[in-house]
Amino acid sequence: QVQLVESGGGLVQAGGSLRLSCAASGRTFSSYAMGWFRQAPGKEREFVAAISWSGGSTYYADSVKGRFTISRDNAKNTVYLQMNSLKPEDTAVYYCAAGPIEGRSWYGEYDYWGQGTQVTVSS
Repeated sequence: QVQLVESGGGLVQAGGSLRLSCAASGRTFSSYAMGWFRQAPGKEREFVAAISWSGGSTYYADSVKGRFTISRDNAKNTVYLQMNSLKPEDTAVYYCAAGPIEGRSWYGEYDYWGQGTQVTVSS
């Protein structure tokens, strides 16, 4: 079992940056692939980024490629999402998730989810 808690969301102007963190409990964190998803009001949950259990492989949605960076620190049981050059369309609740297979972009393939953190980008 893995419990996930996101933090770092907030209000930022367009062009600004935020760094989201996802702290995991449980000794098996390093064996899970991790992902970030987001959900805007009235829209489906969408894939943002994913990282392998070792951190050696990363995956991104086209909409965030070149602006967002996913990373993880297995010693701290934490995964991060550095978000730069934020746009109003990045506004959403951001969720981290843990699953058995790296690089998956469908939310149904993740087993554990955090409660989400709100990111609002003003124009």
